[in-house]
Order: sequence, then structure tokens, then C-alpha cells
Amino acid sequence: MQLEQYEGPLDLLLDLIRKQEIDIYDIPIAKITAQYLAYMEQAAEMNIELGAEFVYMAATLIHIKSKMLLPKDPALVEAGVEEDDPRSELVQRLLEHERFKNAAEMLHQKRLIEEAVWSNPQVGEFLSEDDVPDLAVTLFDLVKTFQAVLERSKSRPLYEVNQEEVTVHDMIQFLRTRLSALPADGKISVTELFERQNTRRAMICLFLAILEMVRMQALGVLQRDSFGEIHIRKHSGFERAFASNDAMAAIEQGYS
Repeated sequence: MQLEQYEGPLDLLLDLIRKQEIDIYDIPIAKITAQYLAYMEQAAEMNIELGAEFVYMAATLIHIKSKMLLPKDPALVEAGVEEDDPRSELVQRLLEHERFKNAAEMLHQKRLIEEAVWSNPQVGEFLSEDDVPDLAVTLFDLVKTFQAVLERSKSRPLYEVNQEEVTVHDMIQFLRTRLSALPADGKISVTELFERQNTRRAMICLFLAILEMVRMQALGVLQRDSFGEIHIRKHSGFERAFASNDAMAAIEQGYS
């Protein structure tokens, strides 16, 4: 028997929900919790070690289930006040995770995974003989960095402004300005860029902007050590990428 593998608990929950065509806004929490725990039991029987995040999510599901079993507050019922749905925060996390996965899949279909790889022959174009070549960076590395920043952002306030209309196009212009101000060998920390954003929407748009600029050969993605900090810097095609407005117009239309 082979157990399906998931990158994290949200992937598992989304798979359970989508395979059964369940309305994500009305999750049958008891049913999903039972299926989630059954998966964890199967993993334990097969000596597959799941990360702490799977255990934490199991506890979260059980907590939500217990809250939904509690009787409604009579005072609120009498006053006609709707109680908050205990599932609402989980639903928002699932929707946000799914949007991110869909965006990554879309870019994969555009062959951005292949184009986002910073191979060793390309590295030589930017290094002198005394430099140590950087490592290859893939979309997976960027995704892991982005997910780590999103997780850390949960412990700090994010300012969700309703009027915010930040777009991928805006973020490309932001990166273009930042990179233009750098010396020829200058580089910027990807983590620092993400953490400077005040909203999750801005973070997602920034991530997509980085991938679009890699596709345009406007920037390169660098990593000095395995699992080390990822940086971006100008590619040799930086000026050429912005010589025409056609590429930017296509990007703006593609994300409208």
C-alpha cells in the first residue's frame, strides 16, 4: 500500500475537500477531521514521519469540531446576532494556499520552472575568476522561501487596506527601480523584500513579479550556500527586457 504524500497539512485538506467536491465555505468539519486523522494513522502504521505542522493542524481541526458542537449562546440567539463560524479562519487559510498553488501551477505551464533555473554556465557570466559560483536556484527554492515568510508573517500585523490595488505590474516596476539603483554587482535579499510588504496580496504579487522578470531575463536568482539566503540581481538582459513596452503590456493584461 502506498500513501499519497503531501507537502503540508493544507495540501492534504485541500485534496480531501476537492476530491469529494465539498463546498470549501461549508466544510463538514467532523467528516474532514475523521479523514485527516485516518491519514495520520495510516502514515504512523507505515512508519512515515509527518512534520509537527500536521499534528498542529489535527489539534486545530479537533478544536474547531468541539466549538461547533457547543450549543449556541442563548443571549446571542435572542439578540439575533450571528456567531462567528469557527471554520472561517481555516477557510481563509485554505483559499489563500490554493490561490498560491494555482499561481505556481499557471507559471509552471508557461515553462517558468525551466526558465527560472540559474544554471552554472549562466552564473559564469556574472562572476569574476576569483568568485565562488552560486548554486542553482529553482522555483521550488523560491516557493519555500515565500512560504516561510508567509508563516512568519502570521506573528506580526499585516495591514490589509481595502483600497490597496497593488498588482504584479506595480511590483515589477518596484523591482526595476530597486535593481536600477544598484551597482553592477549589487544584489537584494528576497526574504527582505518579502518581509517589507505590508499585505499578503503584496507578497504574492512580488513573488509573481520576480518569476515574470526571470522569464524576461531581467533578473537572476542567486544562492551562495545550500539552503542559504536567496538574492536577486540584474541579468545581462535587464535593459533589453524593458526596451519595449510590449512585454509589460502583456503582463498587465495577463493578470487583469
